[in-house]
Amino acid sequence: MAFHEYIRAVGTGPKSNRELKENEMIDAMECILNQSVYSEQIAAFLLGWRVRLETIEELKTTFNVCDKYIKRQTVENSIELGYPFDGKADNPYILPLVAKYLKKFDLNIVVSGDELQPAKKGLTLKELNANIKFDDNIHYFDRADYFKELSELTKIRNILGLRTAFNTVEKLLNPGNSKYAINAAFHKPYVVKYNELFGKNYEHLVIVKGNEGTPEIFSKCKYWLNKDGVISEHKIDPEYFGINYNKSTTVISKEDSLNMTKNPSNDLEKLAKLNAAMFLIASKKSNDIKEAYEMVD
Repeated sequence: MAFHEYIRAVGTGPKSNRELKENEMIDAMECILNQSVYSEQIAAFLLGWRVRLETIEELKTTFNVCDKYIKRQTVENSIELGYPFDGKADNPYILPLVAKYLKKFDLNIVVSGDELQPAKKGLTLKELNANIKFDDNIHYFDRADYFKELSELTKIRNILGLRTAFNTVEKLLNPGNSKYAINAAFHKPYVVKYNELFGKNYEHLVIVKGNEGTPEIFSKCKYWLNKDGVISEHKIDPEYFGINYNKSTTVISKEDSLNMTKNPSNDLEKLAKLNAAMFLIASKKSNDIKEAYEMVD
């Protein structure tokens, strides 16, 4: 089918828009990832698809197409963290502070990075990795190496300047063949969506309402566990653990962000322990955040 028919399916308004069939979705994604159609057509489809709203079946098919391109390298006993590719803008990364607390549990962390994607203009994991030496149990995967087709869409995505379906799909592509994963959700409906989209790829998936769309806990929040298809909701309050970190709500410079991670305050270090406790829940070493925090401490 000509690609403009896929654009018509997502971009002609409520009366004519329709869900793409599986074979159509496969063909559309192959055209986009291989850039075998004009960049203007790719941008038009991604924008229309976003406005029309992607269905879970379309996202599943997109994920399955992406899966065929990925070059994987197994990291044993690892937890994949679903960071957004538009970075962190208001607060520093906790990631480099967490890893040391997981070594006694023989746990590895897998994260992925690339050049900045829309829509937030934050410090990316790629930049973090270039400026801070990670512990040896943090395994950084550069998307230009393991999924170059999606990485090479960066220019088109930045010209468009808006979030697309790739912002959802790209967070947990599992380049390290991890058994466990933590992903972040802004809104509760995404908890079910993420479990449907990613859950089958992991022995255990935790969804957390983390800071700036990351799997990092900075303040009182919720997290969700899926046991045999039943999703349960739980709460975390850092104040219960004696943590009184003042989370920023305004943009900080990249230099300040890096300095805060390199020279953490006492409360930021305590937050690192709390995040490590969440990783113990994700890796099924505990099912209670208070117990897990005591294990870390």
